[in-house]
Amino acid sequence: MTASTINRSTSRAEASEKLRTHLQRVLVALVDLHVQGKQAHWNVTGRGFRDLHLQLDELVDVAREQSDVVAERLRALQAVPDGRTETVATTTDLSPYPAGLVSVGDTVDAIVERIAQTVEVAREVHDDVDAEDPTTADLLHEIIAALEKEAWMITSENHEV
Repeated sequence: MTASTINRSTSRAEASEKLRTHLQRVLVALVDLHVQGKQAHWNVTGRGFRDLHLQLDELVDVAREQSDVVAERLRALQAVPDGRTETVATTTDLSPYPAGLVSVGDTVDAIVERIAQTVEVAREVHDDVDAEDPTTADLLHEIIAALEKEAWMITSENHEV
C-alpha cells in the first residue's frame, strides 16, 4: 500500500507505512520537545526567570496538545503511535537538552533551537504527507504555526531594542 486507503470492511482510512513513519517522527519530536521544555522550565535561572519559566509552560502545553493530535490522527488512520520513553530517546531528531541549571539567555537559545528542530521535522515530512493525506497535512500546518509563534515569543526574551 503506497497511500492511505479506505478499508471497505471498516469504512476507515488506513495510513501507508510511509505516512505512519512520518507521523511517528513528528510525534517523537513533539514528545521530546514537551519533555525538554519541562526540563528547561525547572532549571532556568537568572534575570527574567519568572517570565520565561511561565512561558516555557505555554510551550509545553502546545507540544503536549499537538503530540496528542498526532497520536490520535495515527489511531484514526489505523496506526499505532509509540511515545514510550525508549522510543523517544532512540529516535528523536532533537538535540539533547543540557543538564543542570541554565541561564535565561542560554535557555532561550536552547529551547528555540529545539522548537526549530521540531518544525524542521514537520516541514521535512509535509509534502509526502500532503500527497497522501491532505487532512493530515492540515494538522502539520497547525503544528508549525503554533510552534513558530512560541519560538517568536520565547526568542523575544533575548532581544532588546
